[in-house]
Amino acid sequence: MSSSARASTSPQDSPPKVAPLDLRLVQPDTRRRAAAYFWGAVLFCEIAADFLTIIAAIISGYLIYNALALGKHIYYPPQTVAAVASAFAIVMVLMLDRAGAYRRGNSLLRVRETEQVLRVSAEAFLTVFAVSFFTNVLFSRWLLILCLSLVPLLLFLQKHLTYTVVRMLHARGYGNEKVLIYGAGGTGRRVFSVLKRSPKLGLDPVAFVDDDPAKAGETIYEMAYERRRSLAVMRGPVTRTMILDHGVDLVIVAIPSIERDRFTRTVNEALGAKTKISFVPGHLLPAGPRIDYQDIDGVLLASFGESSKGAGYELGKRVCDFVGSLVLGILGAPVLLFLACAIKIDSRGPVLFRHDRVGMHGKVFKMYKFRTMRAGAGLYDYSPQASSDSRITRLGRFLRHSSLDELPQLLNILLGQMSLVGPRPEMPFIVDQYTERHRQRLEVKPGLTGLWQLSGDRAFLIHENVEYDLYYIQHRNFFMDLAILLHTSIFAMRGI
Repeated sequence: MSSSARASTSPQDSPPKVAPLDLRLVQPDTRRRAAAYFWGAVLFCEIAADFLTIIAAIISGYLIYNALALGKHIYYPPQTVAAVASAFAIVMVLMLDRAGAYRRGNSLLRVRETEQVLRVSAEAFLTVFAVSFFTNVLFSRWLLILCLSLVPLLLFLQKHLTYTVVRMLHARGYGNEKVLIYGAGGTGRRVFSVLKRSPKLGLDPVAFVDDDPAKAGETIYEMAYERRRSLAVMRGPVTRTMILDHGVDLVIVAIPSIERDRFTRTVNEALGAKTKISFVPGHLLPAGPRIDYQDIDGVLLASFGESSKGAGYELGKRVCDFVGSLVLGILGAPVLLFLACAIKIDSRGPVLFRHDRVGMHGKVFKMYKFRTMRAGAGLYDYSPQASSDSRITRLGRFLRHSSLDELPQLLNILLGQMSLVGPRPEMPFIVDQYTERHRQRLEVKPGLTGLWQLSGDRAFLIHENVEYDLYYIQHRNFFMDLAILLHTSIFAMRGI
């Protein structure tokens, strides 16, 4: 699991006027504005509200069941009801997340949101019914019917209240993102209308841009009976200066039949302004693993680089990281203490090696390792490529070969700076030379182990084998993380 580091090749010279469009390279550095924190807070509150609402619905159903004395009465202790309600709420929240209920664009006149609540509620309760029929666990059928009615009803009311609150906050200017619509034709007008009809999205169109000189200065109205909201059309093409002058957070290319060269130029201008970009896909634009599609009120929008997983996966991964690192730290305390003493005896210098590394979204943190090199070795020199390197201590050779020098990073995992599984973190001077493709590694937390460490290419440099990390980022899930940890355990025990 040791990290190898050497300066990557220098960034390539400036591309020609129209560079070939490689979708793997289109990953903008999104603006870290208040809108990002706003939506993080909204997501957390929405999940917490759903969790508490489901618990409240089940407890309410039990109180009604007791008050009406329905059917053959079965008594459940209050603590049992609370425990079952909490467990059921966790399962339902995970099911809602899997169904896409916590995606920002979950709109379509809010019918899709209600459909997800009804479907997930039915699936969850059907599972409980099956358990009650085929096991010895006693469930009152009347109680299940009451809860089945109350859970979706209260969730619907709670989500309506959440929608109203978020809409009010957007009206006051909180969490909004400015949108530039490229294309003032029928598609652009439809995109404008959809965004205005979906205030919960917080996407605020500020202007149209069109390459047709005849349209410059025109006023485009939304597609509605009342022509109240409108936008002016600016003459194109879209430029970096135009984006920066208007403080644009998102550029939407609303020209499905756009020529590839013009599309590429627009993407490059948006990337240069550190702005996100989406587009209404046409038949000339290929699909790929780096493109995420989102249906907003019937308008299909595609975005580059949307690789984030659902809230359930991210939350579950953090819980597993915290619990796993804590348990490993406690069980491995005797080994850690023994290695610390051995390092102190073997050579002069500190036991731990603290090193600046670049984490998620480019944030620098102090990474901990057992010291394997002699005191006085350059702090930010390239890592040794061979065990015969004179900088490595006698014990250090064993620690690096067995990867035991990485164990102190359990503290980084506890602090939330790293994960058990993910791309290895690299030094700042290496990251400074990253290309856009390499920077995709920074989309997720760095890890103690990952696919690259298990590959036959681990003897080479990390940035020369970025495909392993990109594959993991795009396809990661709970079972892949578990498989990597299992293989790492075998890998470490064999001393490879």
